[in-house]
Amino acid sequence: MTQRKSFNARTAGYVLAGGASSRFGSDKALAQVAGETVLQRMVRLLGEVADSVGVVTTGDRYPGFREKIVADRWPGEGPLGGVITALYAAKEDDCAWNVIVSCDMPFLTREWLSYMVSRALSSKVDILFPRSASGDEPLCGCWRTAALPQLQTAFDERIRKVTDAMKRVRVEVLDETHWKRFDTAGRLFWNMNTQQDYEEALRIWRTESE
Repeated sequence: MTQRKSFNARTAGYVLAGGASSRFGSDKALAQVAGETVLQRMVRLLGEVADSVGVVTTGDRYPGFREKIVADRWPGEGPLGGVITALYAAKEDDCAWNVIVSCDMPFLTREWLSYMVSRALSSKVDILFPRSASGDEPLCGCWRTAALPQLQTAFDERIRKVTDAMKRVRVEVLDETHWKRFDTAGRLFWNMNTQQDYEEALRIWRTESE
């Protein structure tokens, strides 16, 4: 995993891009929005708020990001395995905190990520994440590397749901009072699960750029 800075790499950024995209019909990480793929967008955003950036996926999936690939230790086992894979990589790189995002959020912003990271660095919890109108958003959150043993134990016990594993550690929820100022339209954590979602994202981007 390449370093954006050569000093004090306290925070790592990881994009989870190992999903099958079965509902989308093609690899949604490669969908183009505003002149770049959503994967490129996520890598760029994380590079602006973290000291290093990795893409958790199967090793040969995105040759254009070869130097950033962190091979998923449990491919096909869901996002929790991807999160734990990221934490193992962060432990090797001596990063205390990690901002971990899924690859399919076209309206995520650097300003929100920066706020979340700065809050995490002064926090005593293990996971800090927003809660939107749709529910908890742990795949747009900050994860402390030290939470790895508890999360690995949960995974070994066949827990696969991220929110169930999170019950083993200390969490802080950032509700609307935190994120609303960054997202008056309510789209910050919106993700693209289907082609219809993608078409709506393109429509919104076109409308707002006119």
